[in-house]
Amino acid sequence: MTIDGTSESAPVPGERTGDAHEGGFRTDMMISVDRGGPRYGEFIEKVREFMDRARAAFPSEELVDELIDELTVVNAKLAAVEINEWESPSGTRIDLPARGNITLPPYLVDKAGDDGVRARVTFTRFHLGGNNAAHGGYICTAFDDLLGMTSALATGKVTRTAYLTVNYRSITPLNTELTVSTSIVRLEGRKIFVAARMTDGDRLCAEADGLFIALNPGQP
Repeated sequence: MTIDGTSESAPVPGERTGDAHEGGFRTDMMISVDRGGPRYGEFIEKVREFMDRARAAFPSEELVDELIDELTVVNAKLAAVEINEWESPSGTRIDLPARGNITLPPYLVDKAGDDGVRARVTFTRFHLGGNNAAHGGYICTAFDDLLGMTSALATGKVTRTAYLTVNYRSITPLNTELTVSTSIVRLEGRKIFVAARMTDGDRLCAEADGLFIALNPGQP
């Protein structure tokens, strides 16, 4: 699989392959960067901004009533164009931070190969744990997604997390560009042992080790 998610034998965009579990890092499927149109990335950033604003806001009762009405209209518009996970732009737009997936902390990939991944991630107000530090759960989420990418690129197969251990070494700040570096520790059959580090400059914020399992054909 290439860094842009394409392959020579890829089927028509949006078409599912024989496997029923292509996953977020598809190894034999063309991933369109046109889904959602040229402003889809801007839309995702506005959603991220809303999540940050909602996390930080102390709205009045009147504003809450107003926002509920406005969000009801917005949600109805989005519900009218809901689609299956295989064709949704969210999670497949590999040209956008975190593939356009708002459930992930936004990260940008600088290097991705069969030996590991290097990315930049920034936690924002939505990811607040307390005292201007990132929530440990979101740190774990970033590790899990990037290690999933690592295992998929190393094997060319869809993988699932078997275990993930995270050690928090120092405060992980918000609104700071952090570096995540992943590596393959070893491969044992379908088992992929991986490791990762998250740093703020020279300071180690957190590190992780995990085991991912390459799925058999048809395995959910």
